[in-house]
Amino acid sequence: MAEIDAFAHQLLEEAKGFLEKAREVAIGKTKEAYLHAALNLGFCALEAHLNAIAEDFLTLPNLSPHERSILSERKVDLEHGEFRITNQLQVYRLEDRILFLCTRFSKKTSLNRKAAYLGQFKEALDLRNDLTHPKTPAMVTERSIERALMAILQVLDVMYQRIYSRKYPGRKRGLSSTIEL
Repeated sequence: MAEIDAFAHQLLEEAKGFLEKAREVAIGKTKEAYLHAALNLGFCALEAHLNAIAEDFLTLPNLSPHERSILSERKVDLEHGEFRITNQLQVYRLEDRILFLCTRFSKKTSLNRKAAYLGQFKEALDLRNDLTHPKTPAMVTERSIERALMAILQVLDVMYQRIYSRKYPGRKRGLSSTIEL
């Protein structure tokens, strides 16, 4: 297992571990802190998995500069009549990178953009954005974090099935963590 794959797996296990800790606490700021940690680490894990998948395809010789830009999150400039990748960071929306990977490297037809799991993922992303970019305090509950982590697992599973023709290895365990915090 590559280093980034192992780290992505670790982050997801930590997210599930913090959810388990939150379940042990009845109410209050401690529970809320565990829920916040679970949500943030869940999305860190997803991004680490996306970067690992992208890294798998960056070695392909037939990618356009724009495809390389999305995979490496580097800016494309037009220099001397040619598109070239720069070292400047170019951040793409998380959902755009997911859709790109699933469309460009899928062995199946295009994604059903109205699938239930994508709606659940959008809710999870909105909750993460409310926490990451707060305008008012983010309202998290044990149930909302469970749904968010399950949506992340489902997106990873769909990506693995579409791109690698196999299920995401951690999907079977659901929200049960392999670590104890």
